[in-house]
Amino acid sequence: MTPRIAFHAPLKPPDHPTPSGDRRMARLLLDALSRAGYTPEIAGTLRTRDGEGNPRIQSDMIDRATAEIDRLTALWHDDPPALWFTYHCYYKAPDLIGPALADRFDIPYVIAEASRARKRLVGPWAGFAQRAEDAIDRADLLLAMTAHDRFALDRDAKAGQKVIDFLPFLDPGSDPSPRRSAGPLRLLTVAMMRGDDKRASYRALAETLCGMTGDWRLTVIGDGPHRAEVEAMFLPCADRTDFLGAITDTTLLRKRYEEADLFLWPGINEAYGMVYLEAQAAGTPVIAQDWPGPRAVIGPGSAIVPQEDPVALRHAIRRIATDGQAGPRARAYILANHGIDAAAARLAGLLGELI
Repeated sequence: MTPRIAFHAPLKPPDHPTPSGDRRMARLLLDALSRAGYTPEIAGTLRTRDGEGNPRIQSDMIDRATAEIDRLTALWHDDPPALWFTYHCYYKAPDLIGPALADRFDIPYVIAEASRARKRLVGPWAGFAQRAEDAIDRADLLLAMTAHDRFALDRDAKAGQKVIDFLPFLDPGSDPSPRRSAGPLRLLTVAMMRGDDKRASYRALAETLCGMTGDWRLTVIGDGPHRAEVEAMFLPCADRTDFLGAITDTTLLRKRYEEADLFLWPGINEAYGMVYLEAQAAGTPVIAQDWPGPRAVIGPGSAIVPQEDPVALRHAIRRIATDGQAGPRARAYILANHGIDAAAARLAGLLGELI
């Protein structure tokens, strides 16, 4: 019988109806745990995210978490899982459940993508920030998915706590279909249309492309509450821009990646961006601005340009568009560094040392 692992994603459960990179990575971790020889089970779907910094919301979440702890304690009474695994714990969405149950049943506690933010211990998220810090302190193993997170995790690590680099990953799928060469340069963006950072990235992209000459066409896949605002940003080059809305069918989305010559997304304040992994896996080179998240997942064949520099972004587009080996190098990078089978093998070894 394979060891059971309790899986919890406090930011966004794997079955949440709204697509996002967080939901995608939660699902991929479940898959990787299964491939590693474990039996992951979702330990409830309580979402603890407070995007407002509202103490009343936080207090309600803590009460609901207490009820979940009681429920799972009764459920597991004499048959607890072998390990608790949390994906993504930070000051806006701390793990309010796992540490207590790990203590109660004396099982190892692991967090993938933990983020420390000591400055948030003062202010509207102070209570949640302390809960996040406490959960991170309790972890036996921290899987750091970006260099930015790794720095703080190493700095504040507790005695005996293990911090390991664990790169974001995906199932790279089969080799992409051959690309055609005729017609305009085909550019692609895949991103939701919500939040200040996403809007800022769309604004930077519009500024870059609407001022760029040459024969090109942009396809935008994504939707959200700010769609009208985003579409308005591209009015100066509306005759070259196609908005397709959200695409949730993974087969169709992969086809769109494979059809594109370049994937463009500035990535302002992105944690790392699953879209960069998806594009490179499809053999499509990517271009992003120089932020910690994109730096963690963008390899040879693609380009990272300075922030707030549309001229540099245009130069990168022209340079990579003429590099016939950029796409194959991008896919080779994913296969070597970000594949799910390699991630599963690492999980098997790391968790096997704890169980």
